[in-house]
Amino acid sequence: MKVIFIDTVHPVLKEMLEAKGVKCIMHHQTPQQEIEQIISNYDGIVIRSRIKLDKHFLSKAANLKFIARSGSGLENIDLEYCKQKNIQCFNSPEGNQTAVAEHAIAMLLTLFNNLILADSQVRKGIWKREENRGIELEGKTVGIVGYGYMGNSLAKRLSAFNCRILAYDKYKKNYSDQYVCQATMDTIYNECDILSLHIPLTEETHYLVNKHYLNQFKKNIYLINTSRGKCVNTIDLAEAIKSGKVKGACLDVLEYELSSFENLQTEKLPEAFHYLISSKQVVLSPHIAGWTHESYYKLSKILADKIISHFAL
Repeated sequence: MKVIFIDTVHPVLKEMLEAKGVKCIMHHQTPQQEIEQIISNYDGIVIRSRIKLDKHFLSKAANLKFIARSGSGLENIDLEYCKQKNIQCFNSPEGNQTAVAEHAIAMLLTLFNNLILADSQVRKGIWKREENRGIELEGKTVGIVGYGYMGNSLAKRLSAFNCRILAYDKYKKNYSDQYVCQATMDTIYNECDILSLHIPLTEETHYLVNKHYLNQFKKNIYLINTSRGKCVNTIDLAEAIKSGKVKGACLDVLEYELSSFENLQTEKLPEAFHYLISSKQVVLSPHIAGWTHESYYKLSKILADKIISHFAL
């Protein structure tokens, strides 16, 4: 079996596959056009998000048996075409679920306790206590939309803060546990103080969070998004923050990211983006919620285990 590595991942994946006799070839800097010319020679692809594996690309991969995506989201892969061609798709959401949950809580606590502003003030010799009085997480009702690995991991950690946690997942049933209570979206609209998104990017979830969605919440809420930027309409979010409907936002992802997630779009960014970066009610990070030293290893180790098990290597 020959596997092409289109992106850089932790070396444990290559090491484990090679130990099973798999030939691993690194092409993480090779342009897509050149990869398309040689992809028919490979049985497997290892990728993060550098290029889109669409029908055009995959049609050239005549011998492809699997795609291993380091991470959780599969929106850059034509899954329907893979199904037709019997190409197995592996991902590894188990590998960064802890990182995402911890990052979401870190962002929320940073927002609640005015830490970015307070830190910058103290560094300038400004000592303001009353102005930086914080908000406690304990006792808040948190709505988690999407109860997979990430949502479950967040719920486990939030439970230590004595929060009430509601979860909604359109594609699951009977998932109430010691951490969450399964809820309808109406219940989340009516009762939650904080909303956290843990959903894939699909046609259904593109701009899921828009003006209409936000206005259905009975309370003014806080929003956390560590899933995909395009799940939130940024223009509508900015307006909701201005109006007070959204009291604050923790955004690890933005709709203005390139599809590789490695940078923002180079063209002129819109007014809504500039509002977010100037707002004291917003905490931002560059798509790093799942990006820890530990998750780097775990993402690859889990992929290796899945590939080895599936093909009985």
